[in-house]
Amino acid sequence: MANNFRISLVLAQAALDAITALIDSGTAAIMEIYDGSQPADPGVAVSTQVKLATLTFSSTAFGAAADANPGAIATANTITPDSSADASGTASWFRILTQAGGTARADGTVGTSGADLNMNTVAFTAGSEIGCSSFTITMPEGP
Repeated sequence: MANNFRISLVLAQAALDAITALIDSGTAAIMEIYDGSQPADPGVAVSTQVKLATLTFSSTAFGAAADANPGAIATANTITPDSSADASGTASWFRILTQAGGTARADGTVGTSGADLNMNTVAFTAGSEIGCSSFTITMPEGP
């Protein structure tokens, strides 16, 4: 079976712009950070995992996709920190929703390096401020 399908930069940027438009389909997208095991995909409900913090994206969460050479990259606009974390625990994954109580659109791993969301620490303490200074989503192009 062949495995050499590639897309152009134009398609990578269009795909990424479509993804970020769906993230923006609520009032203000949020990022919830959890402990425990990441579900199989964003369509699977959170069960025993504890929500540690909620960060809020700008009303337009991401700028237009740009050339990452290779691929496309979308950079988040300002993300408002959670001024008082909900619970203490070890952050292990995050979920992006269209708004508070909205539709889950994406999730990924949390760590101090090599994760989808890298934080200074994954040891969260209830009541402390939890922030994210930058966040990007990339879409590959070509091989």
